[in-house]
Amino acid sequence: MLVSCADDIEAAVPPSASPSSVSISGTLPVMHIETENRQPITSKTEYLNATYWLDPVGNDAIEPLGSESGPLDMQIRGRGHSSWKGAKKPYKIKFDKKTAVMGMSKNKHFALLKPTENTVAGLNLGKLMDMAWTPDFRPVEVVLNGDYIGLYFLTETIRIDENRVNIYEQQDGETDQTLITGGWLVEVDNYHDECQITIPENSRWNLTLRYHSPENLSDSQLQWLTGEFKTITSAIYSQDKTSAEWEKYIDVESMARFFIVQEVMDNPDGFHGSFYLHKDLKDGAKWTAGPIWDLVCYNREKTDYTFKMKVHYGITPHWIGEIIKYDSFCQSVAAVWNEVYPDRLSEIYEKIDEIVLPLASAWQHDCERWNEDPSQTAQLRADRIKNALRRNIDWFNNHLPVSPYASIRDVTTSANSPIIVYNLQGIYIGKYANESDAVSNLNSGIYIINRKKIKID
Repeated sequence: MLVSCADDIEAAVPPSASPSSVSISGTLPVMHIETENRQPITSKTEYLNATYWLDPVGNDAIEPLGSESGPLDMQIRGRGHSSWKGAKKPYKIKFDKKTAVMGMSKNKHFALLKPTENTVAGLNLGKLMDMAWTPDFRPVEVVLNGDYIGLYFLTETIRIDENRVNIYEQQDGETDQTLITGGWLVEVDNYHDECQITIPENSRWNLTLRYHSPENLSDSQLQWLTGEFKTITSAIYSQDKTSAEWEKYIDVESMARFFIVQEVMDNPDGFHGSFYLHKDLKDGAKWTAGPIWDLVCYNREKTDYTFKMKVHYGITPHWIGEIIKYDSFCQSVAAVWNEVYPDRLSEIYEKIDEIVLPLASAWQHDCERWNEDPSQTAQLRADRIKNALRRNIDWFNNHLPVSPYASIRDVTTSANSPIIVYNLQGIYIGKYANESDAVSNLNSGIYIINRKKIKID
């Protein structure tokens, strides 16, 4: 028996208004797409046959693909959840054959996403953080069925492939017990989907897991995946926060890198939406956090870890509230942070300017096409996200997480090292020259002082 991902029934979406009088900016490559008989794209599940050609618009570094007189075959459909409800639609495209587009690795599958400075920052942070793999993207302007529809980011989609999530790809309907323990790509999310399992996470909420690969599960696969995530969740929620049981299943360093990206971005969706995990099929393989996808930046004053700060929809993030209590995780976060801060992370600011500022004219045309605020210039967008990142990086550097259970571990401190003090919630209190100074300046209570739990009367 196979458990199959049934297609959702999509309500008809009216085509966009009559072709716009707004034209391309002439500053970026242009992707021209024609659907068969110029049919409107109304479904997120059913592809339409189409053709395309890519015009480099005078950029000698970019190879043209097809031509107006000789377009290439492709398919296109809608994509996204809330983004699909907007006037400007995101799209999923599938080329007829694997194609290298604008310097990105060969593949059939890409997405056309609404451009934001958050995407520029988030995906480039993923690369700076040495995540296992982070999607690449290229800015393009798009003409669909003769209608200029604005600026898009042509983006690599998340899938198992030698040039993307490079792991063994398990087969649909597999029943061989030796082959079902790896080759998985899954996503923790909050949207209803047919390709999902739901398990209790704790007494208050459930964990919903969408399986992307494989898509059609045998009973054996379904039972294994369900049992696997019940076991992982149980280990994470162990009352014994000195236990290393959860580390048998999760790659701790990958989770630390994922966590840092979410905190630097201040992305409230980080552990409950677009939270991908993958697992290879080989001896000792563990679940790896990532790839990252769909990051936003709240651009607010950071007063706590993002997963603790209230967000308007009130959805609770999964796992991280428990994982951050483990000393092994906190130690890994500190090690990764020392690796990337400050030098490597500082590269993000130049990268943002390098990508965003040349989009000034295209973004202006895009705003005109979709009647959006013309004051949201490329310069404003670049400055806004850079200022937010600087603030978040500074906050996080002063609030590296410390487990309340760190005192179990015998940690020695150099005589010349400063004394770092946190409260039991892992919030940074201060830095002192020695333990005597720390104790004399603290109110009564229990503190973590250089990773040891100390009570001050």
